[in-house]
Amino acid sequence: MKKTILSLALTTVFGLSAIANPIDGEKKTVKTDKSTVTWKAYKVGGSHTGTINLKSGALEFDGEKLVGGEFIVDMTTINTTDLQGDYKNKLDGHLKSDDFFSTAANPTATLVFTKVEQNENNLYDVTGDLTIKGITKSIRFDVSIDGNKATATLKVDRIKYDIKYKSGIIGTAKDKLIHDNFDLVVDLQM
Repeated sequence: MKKTILSLALTTVFGLSAIANPIDGEKKTVKTDKSTVTWKAYKVGGSHTGTINLKSGALEFDGEKLVGGEFIVDMTTINTTDLQGDYKNKLDGHLKSDDFFSTAANPTATLVFTKVEQNENNLYDVTGDLTIKGITKSIRFDVSIDGNKATATLKVDRIKYDIKYKSGIIGTAKDKLIHDNFDLVVDLQM
């Protein structure tokens, strides 16, 4: 009898704690080898484009509805795709330097979704914490889900992350002026 009462008591306690703390939604791991992150940075009179690799990532779903996500980007993989040879190597090196992303001290950047609101069937308004160079700032962007694919475009203000190289008008170097915002176009495969 005591054994039965103890079993019932334990079942009730663990059953109630399961109701109070529901299991998280389904996490779908992103296939980093099939996903792409493309960047585009602008300057007076032109732009540069390139890629950067995801180290890891996952989107969280409640049924078919997107409810969360988190990603780690490998900042050491910054790659310029619109230049070749010495110009490419110089820009890649400069982007990794302390003038820009300080990849030796900050080899990764992260994005963690903090709020997800569904706008339409497959379109979501997402707010997340983006961390670059150890600095975390809130960012908003749209995410579109189509089966096992997700796409997003983020506009990042580099000044918020202490990337101030040639921001604003500096002396007579107006033709080398770099815009404060750069774009990230993300195509994810799960």
